Formats: sequence, C-alpha cells, structure tokens
Amino acid sequence: MKVYSERQSLHRHFAMYKPYGYLSQFINNGQKQNSKKLLGELFDFPKGIMAIGRLDEKSEGLLLLTTNGKTSNHICSSGIEKEYYAQLDGDITTEAIDTLVQGVEIGFDGKKYITVPCKARVLNTVPEFPDRARKIRDDRHGPTSWISITLKEGKFRQVRKMTSAVGYPTLRLIRVRIGDIFLGDMQSGEVKELQLDDPQP
Repeated sequence: MKVYSERQSLHRHFAMYKPYGYLSQFINNGQKQNSKKLLGELFDFPKGIMAIGRLDEKSEGLLLLTTNGKTSNHICSSGIEKEYYAQLDGDITTEAIDTLVQGVEIGFDGKKYITVPCKARVLNTVPEFPDRARKIRDDRHGPTSWISITLKEGKFRQVRKMTSAVGYPTLRLIRVRIGDIFLGDMQSGEVKELQLDDPQP
C-alpha cells in the first residue's frame, strides 16, 4: 500500500490517534450509546468520511479514515498487516508467545475459531505512549509485560481474546501500524491528512 502519490485524488484520507474511550464511528446507533464519545468530536472531518475498520472503545492508536469506500474495502480485505502493542497482565512466557504465533482458539459470533498464524514478540523496552484517560494499574499489583502482535485478519476484539486465551489478559492495546503507515509520535486525538493511492477500478 503506497502512502504518497503525485496523482491528485478527489477523495481525502486521514490518520488519527484514536483515544481511549471513543467509538470508531460518527453517529450513535441505539439508546445505549447516546452518552458515548464519537470521532467527530475530535476533528472537523469532511462530509462522507468513514473509519477504515475499527478499534473498540477501550483500544487506542492508529485509525485510518477516508471518503472513498473503495479505499476502505481494499485495506480491510487485502490482508494488509496491522501491528498492535499490548500491555499484558503478567510476565508472558516464550511458550505463550509461540502459541499466539501458531494460532489459538477464540470465540467469535458464538462459535469457536482458530486464529490464523501471526507474528508476535516480547518488547524488551516499555514503549512510550501518551497517558491514557483512564488509569491502568501499575506493577505494584503484579508484573506486566508488553508484546507486539501483527495480524492480517481483524475479528472483533481479536487481540484481547487471543492474549486471554493464553492466560495473559490485555490491560492496554494500541495499534501502531497499518501496512506501511505508522502511528509514530502522534499524540492522542491528533489527526493528520494523508495522500493515498486510490484503488484502481
């Protein structure tokens, strides 16, 4: 997925650092979500904007947005890598990492599902991210560890389900990369406009 192009597009594309506590949508669907925070509160996006995929309410990090439905479909369906950094409850073992890589059984749509083999590794240095709106428990309540996990699929709450399946629930989850687009040093709530190649007909 090429990020920059000299060809002008009629569509507009954005990268956002989605903060904790926001839904990856622009309108409320149902009475229970009336008090939820929406993306439109963070930036004056153009008409017709849509999120490419989703991050759940408690997850943070890189979210791409576009006014082009074809771009959204291409990124969601073409097996582009999505990398996440996850802070886990406990000091994860090599055996658990190996299990994540090989695939684990999780629940999805009321059925059992075996995840596709993926990339996973322990982060030896604690990554630096902006403070989260809701405090995370610290190491006084037991050890935590950070891992990188890279997927080419994106089932609902998949990373959280995978780490729980191997015995290490996720405490904080940040998406840091989609294809060759990186979160980098963006701050929580920050939005940057991108130039993307629109998919060819």
